[in-house]
Order: sequence, then structure tokens, then C-alpha cells
Amino acid sequence: MTARIGVVTFPGSLDDRDTQRAIRVAGAEPVALWHKDKDLKQVDAVVLCGGFSYGDYLRAGAIARFSPVMDTVIDQAKAGLPVLGICNGFQILTEAHLLPGGMLGNDHLHFICRDQKLRVENASTSWTSDYTAGQEIHIPLKNMDGRYVADRRTLEELEAEGRVAFRYLDMNPNGSLNDIAGITNAAGNVVGLMPHPEHAVEPLIGTGRTDGLPFFTSILKKLVNA
Repeated sequence: MTARIGVVTFPGSLDDRDTQRAIRVAGAEPVALWHKDKDLKQVDAVVLCGGFSYGDYLRAGAIARFSPVMDTVIDQAKAGLPVLGICNGFQILTEAHLLPGGMLGNDHLHFICRDQKLRVENASTSWTSDYTAGQEIHIPLKNMDGRYVADRRTLEELEAEGRVAFRYLDMNPNGSLNDIAGITNAAGNVVGLMPHPEHAVEPLIGTGRTDGLPFFTSILKKLVNA
């Protein structure tokens, strides 16, 4: 049976179609989910895609966190449903307290769009198992509010528990503490990151590499082998 991965569209989402395509390229079935519907249509995993949900008013992701679909996503994520938050999706996950910390405006106060080098720090989550720890990859990055922040105790816990999933290399593009580009929850089923792996699944687009594809093959293998 083909794994079914839901992609939530909020008002202002930009990368829902790209994410659906990435899921299809990996060999799974993408399922479109609308922010006003609580029904997740019995999907096996969920992706909160990039964009500017609700125009990023108040704070990035702050309004989307209260969309009806998030009630179900939060409950099921706590029960073990794999959830990936990309860029705005990462912001929504922090606002929903499925991941710790928060996102602030880039320290240079400008929108950034570039190919970004990352190091994979945790290759044991539901979304990263097709990588190896220490692997260096290139993933497109585009954000205005990408600066990851957390209090000292949270940062120490993330580092001690191996919950930093990705770290920026060569340069810190937005002032994120500890060069953090992505994190995971303790169970490893919820992952959030600022760069956009869905833009790096085919050699003709994005970076010209396929470094983002393992996100989607990782979850597919986990679901098939579950």
C-alpha cells in the first residue's frame, strides 16, 4: 500500500505544490489538506509547508497555529504521527509548542534567498534516517524570520539530547543561536527546519542537486517498514 503524506495549505502558503511534488518524486502519495478542516484524511504523515501563513501577521506562524487543522495535527503528533515543518511550517511548530524555542526576524533585517550548506547532526529521526550523521548537504534557504532562539536551558537540553537535527555551515544566514537550522522533538517524529528540502529533489531545480530528497525517502521507508 502506498504511503499517504498530507500537505497542509494555509492562506499564504507558497510551497504546498512543490512539497506535494517532492513527496511524489520520493514514491509516496501526496494528500492536500486544507487549514479549515480538522480531518487529516487518514494520512500516515503530515508536512507543514513554507510560505507566509496569514501574511505572518503578529508573528510568523502565530495565527496559523490556531487553524482548525492544527488541533488534529497537535493531538496526533503527540501520539506519534510524523510531522515535518519546513520554514513557515517550522515557525508554526514552535508556536504550537510541538518544538521548543521560537523564530525571530533575521539579525540583518533582510529577506535572504540562497543555497545553504548544512551539516546533518541527527540521522535517527523519522525524517532524516536516509542521511548519515555528519553529512554535509546543500539546501535552498529563503526566509525573513529565520533566526532560531531559545533560552539557555532549552539550548543545553537540545544539545545534550542530540535534538539539533541540522546546523548551518560556512555562514550563519540569520543569526540563529548555535547555528541551528533545524531541530527534532524527543521522540524523533516531529522535525522542523528553515531550509527547503522540497526545492532540492531533482537535478534541474533548486541547487541542481538532490540533497533534499532523503527527507521524503526517509519517512517513506519508516512508514513502509512500520
